[in-house]
Amino acid sequence: MRVFGLALKGIAAPDFNNSVDEAVTLPLGKVQALFDALEAHGVVEVVLAGGVSKASLIGGEVEFDERGRRLLAGLPSLEDDRLLAAMIREFESAGIRVLPQAEWVPELKVEEGVLGAHAPSEAEHLDIRFGLRVAETLGGLGAGQCAIVRRGCVLALETVEGTDATIRRAGESGAVGAVVVKVARPDQDPRIDLPVVGPGTIEAMRAAGATVLAVRAGDTLLLDRSETRRAADASGIAFLGVGAGQASRGGSQ
Repeated sequence: MRVFGLALKGIAAPDFNNSVDEAVTLPLGKVQALFDALEAHGVVEVVLAGGVSKASLIGGEVEFDERGRRLLAGLPSLEDDRLLAAMIREFESAGIRVLPQAEWVPELKVEEGVLGAHAPSEAEHLDIRFGLRVAETLGGLGAGQCAIVRRGCVLALETVEGTDATIRRAGESGAVGAVVVKVARPDQDPRIDLPVVGPGTIEAMRAAGATVLAVRAGDTLLLDRSETRRAADASGIAFLGVGAGQASRGGSQ
């Protein structure tokens, strides 16, 4: 299979072109140019990867072309699911199938269990269960995927700034010993916006003093597995994948 990459300027990794057979770089907002490039290269299937800060959309920093403006004008809100679903409809209307993100990289899925050298304490397990309920509620509202809790108290909830920035914000409120929980939304579309963690997550936690990272097994992607585990072990951070039903096994402290 020949892979054509379409990179977003200033967002894609600098070495993105090395991972594909051919690539084009376009500014975010040039929707018509994006589809023109896909058509020119005979693309019939697409996998969406990586994240785009929604703050730039809300702040008006992105200059959209006419097709992009029409797409946004048809939305009642910029809530994640609505925005991404609208983009998928654009792909489908062009005869392009959007594939589930993990279909080609199942090895990136987080498995259930402790993934490093450190395991959570019983008190941290209570916070994990509490944090799962909070994060699942947050996801159901379309607000974010991550919650940071400590001893039954919510320190921070993810909004438009993203997970790493949320963790750093929690550190300003006293996140030493805190538990970071990240989960998919209850009605998560596997084609878009799956939760992702990696070395950057661990580094943000280390700086904030958080001690546990708990993610939903099977629904979360882990980047740079060996480096993430090494960083977690070196920082004394417990890293684990939790199975379905964990949130119901107990309350907050």
